[in-house]
Amino acid sequence: MSSLYRPFSVSDGPCKDAVLRQGCRSQQQQQHHPAALTSIPPSCRLAGIFGGAEASKCAPVHHLCAGQRSLAAAAVGGRKLTHPGKAILAGGIAGAIEICITFPTEYVKTQLQLDERANPPRYRGIGDCVRLTVQDHGLRGLYRGLSSLLYGSIPKSAVRFGTFEVLSNPMRDDNGRLDNTRSLLCGLGAGVTEAIVIVCPMETLKVKLIHDQCSLQPRYRGFFHGVREIIRDQGVRGTYQGLTATVLKQGTNQAIRFYVMNLLRNWYKGDDPSRDMHPLVTAVFGATAGAASVFGNTPLDVVKTRMQGLEAYRYKNTLDCAFQILKNEGPQAFYKGTLPRLGRVCLDVAIVFVLYEEVVKLLNQVWRTD
Repeated sequence: MSSLYRPFSVSDGPCKDAVLRQGCRSQQQQQHHPAALTSIPPSCRLAGIFGGAEASKCAPVHHLCAGQRSLAAAAVGGRKLTHPGKAILAGGIAGAIEICITFPTEYVKTQLQLDERANPPRYRGIGDCVRLTVQDHGLRGLYRGLSSLLYGSIPKSAVRFGTFEVLSNPMRDDNGRLDNTRSLLCGLGAGVTEAIVIVCPMETLKVKLIHDQCSLQPRYRGFFHGVREIIRDQGVRGTYQGLTATVLKQGTNQAIRFYVMNLLRNWYKGDDPSRDMHPLVTAVFGATAGAASVFGNTPLDVVKTRMQGLEAYRYKNTLDCAFQILKNEGPQAFYKGTLPRLGRVCLDVAIVFVLYEEVVKLLNQVWRTD
């Protein structure tokens, strides 16, 4: 008789190890033992009892439940799932660095959108806007309103990537791959969440501070003074102007970006989900996703900006704002500021995705969440 096997009866119950049967344990003990789900086919048991060449051909069969199969596949050869805590931290770091680099383009975009056709236009284009701003306020003028975006960009990116990972992790297949339709839905959920929690109050404050600088006698002396004055005059509701437009804009923004990014990532990796992406490739894919979102929802961004400006009282609601823009300025007004926004968003999304991926890789080395 082979030394590896011994006869057993039904009363013996399942053993902790079907290959080395050195006594059985209780069911509770087996549930916590890695070999508890290992078994030997009946034909092999007989071969093990009576010996012979067939015994050498037998191998234990491992039974895994669906959840274990998914985790095993994700851990071996697939894309490792990102812990939401890592996503929040990596997103916040990426957002802070990105906004410090790209804010001047955001400033110019907002100025051009606020330079309405109804009044004599102050700026003749992007270059003229930059020149007049530097002439009147110096280089620091291009960073007016940065504090409100910086204070908001860190939690905004944290909420965005954290929400996306929370929504997408259960939707991934055994290889950790996320299909394109689900990435669209997860991106939409991430965008709506960040719009309500962070973006709307942050964007309202930013637009009001930038718009205030355009007036002959600016009221606000800085970020905290501006926040205090806005809340004192309009209450907390004053920081949530244009909520509908913001939710529509951010929801479609992130839906488009994550969809395009996931589409390109799946195409690049093909049948090998574990294939690494060079940061340069990530940057190109991110810039492409950013460009797609700009052309897809700039009209919503224009309406949102008007609804959050100092003259938002002129509009009854989001639809009325869109109607007045169309009536007074024509359909081309909905794409006002597209070029500066295109430059900023492409750079923004490329930087954020690269930084996010690299920070997650670093966190995986120092923060074990398996």
